[in-house]
Amino acid sequence: MPELPEVETTVAGLRSVLEGTVLTRVEPRRADLRFPIPVDLRQRLTGATVTSLARRAKYGLIETDRGDTLIFHLGMSGRWRIDPAEIGAHDHLLLETSDGHLLSLNDPRRFGSLDLVRSDAWQAYAPFTRMGPEPLGPEFSAAYLARALQGKSTSIKAALLDQRIVSGLGNIYVCEALNMARISPTREAGRISRARLGLLTDAIREVLTAAIAAGGSTLRDYARPDGELGYFSKQWRVYGREGESCACGGVIRRRVDGGRSTFYCPKCQK
Repeated sequence: MPELPEVETTVAGLRSVLEGTVLTRVEPRRADLRFPIPVDLRQRLTGATVTSLARRAKYGLIETDRGDTLIFHLGMSGRWRIDPAEIGAHDHLLLETSDGHLLSLNDPRRFGSLDLVRSDAWQAYAPFTRMGPEPLGPEFSAAYLARALQGKSTSIKAALLDQRIVSGLGNIYVCEALNMARISPTREAGRISRARLGLLTDAIREVLTAAIAAGGSTLRDYARPDGELGYFSKQWRVYGREGESCACGGVIRRRVDGGRSTFYCPKCQK
């Protein structure tokens, strides 16, 4: 699943071709993805000028001069394509711009979503109201994390994946940040010291920032809008590296928690 850096990279790619242009053609090619596509999406967006693009957690936001914001989620396999050579069965939304670009939202598994909200009320969008702070934002700190985790007996990995605690973190980057901070993924969240939480928040920021700079990770289905694959996976410390050596000299192990693979080093992560 595309995670925060992949969505940030996608938004940056879309910004380069959408911002300031008029949407001359808006064509939903099916009635739903994971959820129904708004029936008035074509009417409300055709002829509108894109004024800005942003990201909230793993969602992308495309704002127009009509006071509407298109909110998209890439789901498991979604990606935007810019000027594709051909349109296929999995291209579920087409956008054509006044600059002559054609964009398609391609989602073979259809776990993504499209929604349309008023721009002055996007923060009240239901999924956003239950989210914690952005991990790259000023509200996310060791002090905040200590308060949010107080009394929690769940594992620190499970806690970090809880979007109510911190928004946008996913399996790959949680594994990476925990290794960088030398914290075991199974350690009880509410029993981690403030000092170690400080190391963890710094590691989360460092890992996400590096992944964004590298263009996101190369996942099986993910590509940037320009068609190029990200390459942060070449820098992975532990993810997908079971049996290989950790930077500390230990051997990376894999376990399954809640149906997700957890990669960690038992030597340095305590």
